[in-house]
Amino acid sequence: MTNKIIFFCLFTSLMAFGQKNHSLEDQTYEAIDYFTANPTPEGIEKLSTVEINFWKNQNKKSKDALLSIVILDCSKAYFENKFGKTNEAIASYEKAWTTYQNYKLSDYDIVEYCLKPLGNLYTIIGDYDNAENTIKQYYFLANAKKNENNKIAAILNLSNVYQNSGRNYLAIDLLEKTIRTEKLSNIQKGTLLNNLGNSYVLSYKDPNPAFPIRNDFFQNLEKHYLEAIKLLKNEKDQSETLANCYRNLSALNAQWQNFELANAYFIKARVEFEKSPNSSPRKKAQFYFDEANILFKLGKPNESSSVITSIFKILIPDYLGKKSILPKKNSLYAESILLDALDLQAEIFKIENQPKKALESYELAFHIEELFQSLLVYENSKIINQIRNRNRTEKCIAIYKSLFEKEHKTIYLEKAFQLSEYTKSAILQRGISNSKTQSIAEKQLSEQLQNQNSIILKEQQKEDLADIVKINEAIKKQNELMLLLKQSQTKKEDKAVQDINLDNLYAKLEKNNAVMAEYFSGAENMYLFTIADKKIYLSSFSNDAHTSVKIKQFIDFFNDPKNIVNNPKNYNHYANAAYQLLKLPKNSASKNLIIIPDGILNFLPFEALITQESSTANFAQMHYLLNDYNIGYENSAGFYLSFNKRKKQREETVLGIFPVFENTPYTLSYSKDEMQSIQKNFKGKYFKNAAASFENFKRNAADYSIIHLSTHAASGDIETPASIKFYDQEILYSELYHLNINPDLVVLSACETGIGKLFKSEGAMSVARGFQFAGAQNLLFSLWKVNDYTTSIFMDSFYQNIKNGQSYIEANANTKRDFLKNKNISNAKKSPYYWAAFVYYGNIKNKHECNYLLFGLVLCAVLVGGVLLFKFITKRIKKEKLKFKNQ
Repeated sequence: MTNKIIFFCLFTSLMAFGQKNHSLEDQTYEAIDYFTANPTPEGIEKLSTVEINFWKNQNKKSKDALLSIVILDCSKAYFENKFGKTNEAIASYEKAWTTYQNYKLSDYDIVEYCLKPLGNLYTIIGDYDNAENTIKQYYFLANAKKNENNKIAAILNLSNVYQNSGRNYLAIDLLEKTIRTEKLSNIQKGTLLNNLGNSYVLSYKDPNPAFPIRNDFFQNLEKHYLEAIKLLKNEKDQSETLANCYRNLSALNAQWQNFELANAYFIKARVEFEKSPNSSPRKKAQFYFDEANILFKLGKPNESSSVITSIFKILIPDYLGKKSILPKKNSLYAESILLDALDLQAEIFKIENQPKKALESYELAFHIEELFQSLLVYENSKIINQIRNRNRTEKCIAIYKSLFEKEHKTIYLEKAFQLSEYTKSAILQRGISNSKTQSIAEKQLSEQLQNQNSIILKEQQKEDLADIVKINEAIKKQNELMLLLKQSQTKKEDKAVQDINLDNLYAKLEKNNAVMAEYFSGAENMYLFTIADKKIYLSSFSNDAHTSVKIKQFIDFFNDPKNIVNNPKNYNHYANAAYQLLKLPKNSASKNLIIIPDGILNFLPFEALITQESSTANFAQMHYLLNDYNIGYENSAGFYLSFNKRKKQREETVLGIFPVFENTPYTLSYSKDEMQSIQKNFKGKYFKNAAASFENFKRNAADYSIIHLSTHAASGDIETPASIKFYDQEILYSELYHLNINPDLVVLSACETGIGKLFKSEGAMSVARGFQFAGAQNLLFSLWKVNDYTTSIFMDSFYQNIKNGQSYIEANANTKRDFLKNKNISNAKKSPYYWAAFVYYGNIKNKHECNYLLFGLVLCAVLVGGVLLFKFITKRIKKEKLKFKNQ
């Protein structure tokens, strides 16, 4: 008999015997022992059966018995990970941790056998929020128990999370402080130095403008690796870590184009790696990928492709690779090494002049990204993972553009446009969609999860005064809620963003008398998709520092009100230079222009671009793009198409929030004037001063068609989230997600309500995003610090235009035009700084267009019917008269 059959016979005999004579924990431990003696995938299924039977058993379960199930789940997870079943391993560790917490168990090193590997697996799949929370939890436990080894392990693993989520500055601070202040062994210090080197290299590769490069930066790039090698060389069982150091030196030199030296370091890495024969399949695959990457950069694509085949053989059990090197789609799973290998293989196809094969490889990589997304709960982790799609999308768009130029087939432009759309606010779009389908219980869990996150963020903002215990309690509670929500969400499939129906898009644009300009901001190029006359046009320009500075020069004029007033000539020049660069549609017969910005363009006021340069200092006479179009914005073409028409409310009413902040440093002097001007035109409920509380807002927000907030807001920074002030408290943008609102329009009459931490593709994490997530489809918000006085004038005109029946896009455009024509406003105050801040996102037509259309159709029907009836009666009378005459 084979080992598997022997194991099965022993296992079933044990279970039959154990059910009669053994306690629950004895049965569990013996099953674990048999499995660990001969671990197989089939054995994992048997352990799962043991677990199911354990919970089915109606007998009261002792803490010892419950602990045995924790150990079973941890053992199962360990081997699931060994067999490449990452998702199953995470689920098993999560069950172990849940059981351990729920039943308040002890006498088991839950950190070593559950939380450490779970945190690392979260990092591998890109679930960075969960990884950070898990690591911080066991750091807190290790610190309380003075377990120095677990503390250092937590610091090392936390630095990995920071590196992978683009927060290299945090990793550097954490590692340098630990190396400087903690008493470390050579192994610990060497491992930390290796990670510190990685942090410096990643900072060099992807610099953060908020954290400038230090003077000693370049000296540190290699230094830390070399110091780590010196410390680890004479230590036992450190071959794998040494191999990592050499691989990192190899990658660094490859980045510097020193390919020969990179190869020399990689050879040293291979020598060390081969001293560790028990490395996991995943680590072997990772090593092979590094080798394939070096070979590719050395100009050896065939050898590189051969090594990629080895990666597929290691990670995909049913991989054949005979007819095609590419694996089958249904054999793929969420694994970052597979993702990297497919991207590299696509690059090989490109240099071999096989663009369509490259697209096939990229398509498989996109599929893996989709699998990753389905595993994540937290918005931040989803967005960071989505960013990986950006580089791949840019490469695909470039291929499609090239194919179109060669073959002139419009299908290539359509596919390129669809790919661009996949990266447009996809996480926001999914969040809105999921919130509509969530059960009441899921919505409550989501809201509680967000509340705990807000507690953590607000406490962290206190910096040195932050209450660590409070943060840890919130993390612990957040983790419990996350596991409950995750269990609930696994029952439903997280649908991918669907393709845009282009025929519907063309028809709607024609109906709206509109043209659309959608941008995609790549690492190398800015692409522009212009949709007009039932066609897609694709153009591009370089996104390098030389050209992108033209965009920045234009945006910088809005950092201070004096910038434009003091230099009208310069403004004219740079605003025209930006206009020429952006390739917007010219001489279009369409009245409306819909812009879907991307990257830094999210902060650009397109209305204020200058279409024709002039020397005038009279701001009202400048040639603004505003003069050519009514301009509206959208997050994506998908958002534009998915607009839901709402039933006409009995009466258009306003909920106004006006904290005013009288007798404080934050007083909004003209806010009361703004309120009074709106009250003249619209009925509603208006809260001012202390009554303008968050609670009053929440209680009334669902009952009004227009929500207007005149207050202070802040865009935040790289660490501090965007927020908006009510009289009693400051609310983070993410705290708005679960509001109960369904308005026709939200007006955010406050500073920087459209500004926040910017993610390419997803946009700004702004106050406006919070309201969009909650269900607001039409919004008016600001891109910079607005002036209190001119804002009150702007809003008075805007609401008067709405009262006169103008659509929101028309009301916004005409308010700006009226502002420029207003003789009571000085030339200085007509600077674009004062009128261009407010941008409109949403539907292009009046919200009641369907009712006017219906009324028009009914009226026409009545008129036509009346005419026909009149003709019928007249004819009948004539007939009767003739009949009477003949008699």
